[in-house]
Amino acid sequence: MPLNEVSPNAPLIAVIAGEESGDQLGGDLLAALRQRYPQARFIGIGGKRMQAQGLESWYDMAELSLFGLAEVLRHLPRLLRLRKELTARLIAARPDVVIGIDAPDFNLGLERRLREAGLRTVHYVSPSVWAWREKRAEKIGRSADRVLCLFPMEPPIYARHGVDARFVGHPLADRFPMVGDRAGARDALGLPHDVPVLAVLPGSRGSEIERLGAIFLDAAARVAAAIPGLRVVVPAANARVRAQVQALLAQVGRHWPVPPQLIDGQA
Repeated sequence: MPLNEVSPNAPLIAVIAGEESGDQLGGDLLAALRQRYPQARFIGIGGKRMQAQGLESWYDMAELSLFGLAEVLRHLPRLLRLRKELTARLIAARPDVVIGIDAPDFNLGLERRLREAGLRTVHYVSPSVWAWREKRAEKIGRSADRVLCLFPMEPPIYARHGVDARFVGHPLADRFPMVGDRAGARDALGLPHDVPVLAVLPGSRGSEIERLGAIFLDAAARVAAAIPGLRVVVPAANARVRAQVQALLAQVGRHWPVPPQLIDGQA
């Protein structure tokens, strides 16, 4: 699907991400696209990483970062209005391609409507069709002209259902060596080499942290009380998450032999 067939000088590319993990993937994707299409213009929805690569984000990405059926249902009218408005804006803009990053509950419906309107669509990060309900591949194929897969066993599954899917590799594969440098990693985080370490990863969705964060931290405090010398490390995806976790740490009344270490990113 070479974009230069349509716009050799300045392709217009729409990219939609709904949470921090999608913003990370999108940031790398936009950087790679920028190398191939230096004059490209990016529109859609994304966070700081994608915006740093030149994305013109039409909406706050946090509007899509929902957790759990109950919360989705509570915000469903707003989400449907947002998707309807976004669909109309993208059809009017006529980008050369629309790329939905993960967030299948929102993006696949959006992609299907845009494809029916004659736009070319790509879905980046395959839902786990290899784990359950393989027939979902057909439904995904009705939404996306092409699926970009993180794992090599996924494209053959889509091929069985007549869907164009390509293995593009997992972005984390380029960030970590085959054999990790444990001592170097601990030095970078300011952790002793000779103590057990527990990482508590609360995620990036505010609603998820609100529901589960205190439970995670309470469990971590119990573990810390039972294991001498344990260090607890909590990576915060962004400033909002850091503030939420700090507030939760103040609420968890259990005694910490060593207070948890809150760090920015580096999950």
